[in-house]
Amino acid sequence: MTTPPQRPDIARDLINRATMAREHRSKLLRGLLSEAEISMGRHIDHVNAQVLRRIVSAHGWPGRSLVGEDGAEAAWQLALHADTVPDFQRLALRLLTTAVEHGEATIQQWAHLHDRCSINAGHAQLYGTQHRLGPAGVATLPIREREHLDARRAAVGLPPFTTAQRAVRLRHGREPDTGAADRAETERATTGAAA
Repeated sequence: MTTPPQRPDIARDLINRATMAREHRSKLLRGLLSEAEISMGRHIDHVNAQVLRRIVSAHGWPGRSLVGEDGAEAAWQLALHADTVPDFQRLALRLLTTAVEHGEATIQQWAHLHDRCSINAGHAQLYGTQHRLGPAGVATLPIREREHLDARRAAVGLPPFTTAQRAVRLRHGREPDTGAADRAETERATTGAAA
């Protein structure tokens, strides 16, 4: 039996915010948003980060005890997309480290946020969790010491990289188009567009 969260009101707010943001990102990935809607999504992620910052200031990391399993997952999702507030995102990573140690969050959440903070700081990621969707399909962002990637992933309970990469591509409904980059380069060359 799951213990009810201490703050169901905070849990509801976090879950609602994460759900709305996830729906927006889903439309974004399917190319269904205008430039104005894309900009609004960035604003929403920024506002969500500020709300999460206030919650963290008042209560510490919103882990399982405070907001339940779903609320804790939602808090992590909001932190993961707090790219406009990198200082807060790094603070969330430190708080998440302690939350994992106390059983209030998962180590997989920590690994994803660690990779996100690394990429946002201009460094290669450790666990291979961060990707970008581009014209050539899903592309994995730079990974440090790739030869040890699966060992690091196993240490934090993540599946092998090839399994995870396949799942990401299925989720986004796109396999990489290896000829897309060549076609784009040819098109730029013939139209005179800058590379």
